[in-house]
Amino acid sequence: MQSVQQFLQGVELDTRTAGLLTGAACGAGALVVLVRRFRSHQETKEKIQRARNRRDESLQRAEQAVVQYKESHPMTDSALILNLSLSEVTKQLQEGSLSPEDVFYSYMEKALDVNKKLNCCTGILLESFDQLKTVASNKEGLLYGVPVSIKENVAIKNHDCSCGVIINLDQPAQKDSVLVEVLKRQGAIPFVKTNLPQGLLNYDCSNPIYGQTLNPHNLQKTSGGSSGGEGALIGGGGSVLGLGSDIGGSIRIPASFCGICGFKPTTGRLSSQGVRPIYRGQKSVLSSAGPMARDVDSLALCMQALLCDHMFSLDPTVPPLPFNAQIYQSSKPLRIGYLENNGYTQPSPSMARGIREVKALLEQAGHTLVPYCPLKISHVVTELMVKGVLADGATTMLQKLEGGPLDPCLRVQVLPYYLPWWLKKTISFLLKPLSPRSSSFFSAIAGVGSVPDLWRQHAAVEDYIHETIADWRRCKIDVLLCPVIGPAYNFLCCGKNSHVLIYMMLYNLLNFPAGVVPVSTVTAKDEEELKHYKGIYQDYWDNLFKQAVSGGEGLPVAVQCVALPWQDELCLRFMKEVEQLVKQSRK
Repeated sequence: MQSVQQFLQGVELDTRTAGLLTGAACGAGALVVLVRRFRSHQETKEKIQRARNRRDESLQRAEQAVVQYKESHPMTDSALILNLSLSEVTKQLQEGSLSPEDVFYSYMEKALDVNKKLNCCTGILLESFDQLKTVASNKEGLLYGVPVSIKENVAIKNHDCSCGVIINLDQPAQKDSVLVEVLKRQGAIPFVKTNLPQGLLNYDCSNPIYGQTLNPHNLQKTSGGSSGGEGALIGGGGSVLGLGSDIGGSIRIPASFCGICGFKPTTGRLSSQGVRPIYRGQKSVLSSAGPMARDVDSLALCMQALLCDHMFSLDPTVPPLPFNAQIYQSSKPLRIGYLENNGYTQPSPSMARGIREVKALLEQAGHTLVPYCPLKISHVVTELMVKGVLADGATTMLQKLEGGPLDPCLRVQVLPYYLPWWLKKTISFLLKPLSPRSSSFFSAIAGVGSVPDLWRQHAAVEDYIHETIADWRRCKIDVLLCPVIGPAYNFLCCGKNSHVLIYMMLYNLLNFPAGVVPVSTVTAKDEEELKHYKGIYQDYWDNLFKQAVSGGEGLPVAVQCVALPWQDELCLRFMKEVEQLVKQSRK
């Protein structure tokens, strides 16, 4: 009996010991987790600080160089240079009446000044000072001596393409992107990299590394995104030509918000080598690099410079189609489709007014205008666009956001992405009788489900492209005039208004070239009409859009011009027509 008691006491002692050991192990495990999190947090802070230090150092060194140049060249008329169009700058550089040094330092000084107000630059490219010294050897280049700003995700050797996420920091590019290499061959001088939103898939312009970029026309508004640094810098006068990228309006929205011109070419017309997306492999909604500038002629000149034998040689996947100046310069009357409202999101009063006014000008000029509405728009938004961009249920995007804080501009947009698949579907089911758009959205962000489903989705996109082209031909339209998102939003509103992107992303899905031209400004009457804005669905999203665009009096108003695939020159010609008619009407 005593031996049994001793055995039980031993078991009890072993159990207590095991419990203590287990508790100690759990405590040690928790401590390890805490230590790892602390180290990760510290590493993130250090990465961000290094990036900011690099930016600050480049800005300081550039400021010093500008001061030295101004002291040694007191007669340089920077104000005159900054007022010249790109065409005028290139002409005077070729003739020798302007020196590359005067142009370069005038824009460098202005870019530094604009950045102090708007926080639009992620760093000065200090090697541009060395390139300036050797640029005279390529006087035949179409962009000889022109300083060009470059969006941060476009590769330049020895510089990060962070896309605004921590995980991509401290990974400098090994070589220039093809487009940057071609720009240099054409005599251009890339001199500054510009800001973008965290992860690129947002049309605000803020990230945890470099902060929020402001609008040049109103510091209480965003510059738009994702090429928002470009929009702000060019709109503020700190660059005469910039390079952005566009997957859902990322060139066109900041162009609209900042009152400049922007062009998204047909995907594949320009090389994408070295233009870094937040993640690769998504094939439904296509991205495209393109130019941003103050006028349409500048966009056309940039396209002409890029569409050269050097680019076709560097990237054989690009079709060797030089710029067709004859189409761009044509004055043949056009048959133009137009829409004021796409039937999914009611435009702001200024957006709609811009279309009506431009339509009237085009009709007066002898063009034929016919009403048009995109096909199956509600179905396209969720089943083709959202499911295309987030086919994996946003898994890859969320992985890219790991290791750092979520920027406020992105937080509201991505929080639903973290929900498990079954919960997204449940919320979609519960919302269906209350808010059909919200219900469809939650279903779409769950992703496509399987590889066969993805293939069916890709096939549906192909079918929709062919259906749309057939519809254009049935209507016998050459080009399309349609709204562009605007005016510039209040802060922290872009992530809440993803539904409005249909006005822009539709043409990435279709792979149609599209561009934006400023045509007006928001009036007091527009603001008064906005007070009575209800929207099509009169739901939560419509109310959010109304809040986003409120307080916009005086801000730029733009329109969007679209053409069929590979008809990039025709799209630019249409944009030029709009630009000229608006200028004439103001006179």
